[in-house]
Amino acid sequence: MSERSTLRGSRLGATSYEDERGVEFAERQTVAYSCTSGHRFDVTFSTEAEIPALWDCPRCGAESLRVATDRPDEAPVKPARTHWDMLLERRSLEDLEALLDERLELLRSGLIPGAAHLAERSRGRKKTA
Repeated sequence: MSERSTLRGSRLGATSYEDERGVEFAERQTVAYSCTSGHRFDVTFSTEAEIPALWDCPRCGAESLRVATDRPDEAPVKPARTHWDMLLERRSLEDLEALLDERLELLRSGLIPGAAHLAERSRGRKKTA
């Protein structure tokens, strides 16, 4: 029972009973930022930290620029490689046309399993055309 008496009257996680005696804090610096919406706020960093030029605004989430600095140069954005781009890296257009003709012939002849309904549609189009 004596163990419970020490917890009586305190809420779990509400109060820390740890004190700061003997603790040395790292040297800090406060850096001001302002966002495009006009909000101005401060962020605390270690003096050893590399300070970023851009930070997200805690109020609106907009991109904020460090006060008294210029906007950093944008890194060139590499365009996304599409499936077609990767395909052209492996095969030439002539090779792709030959493969297409070969697969269409197999499809029309009904030799591709499970594609009989496509072959019928293809034949139906030829008759009407």
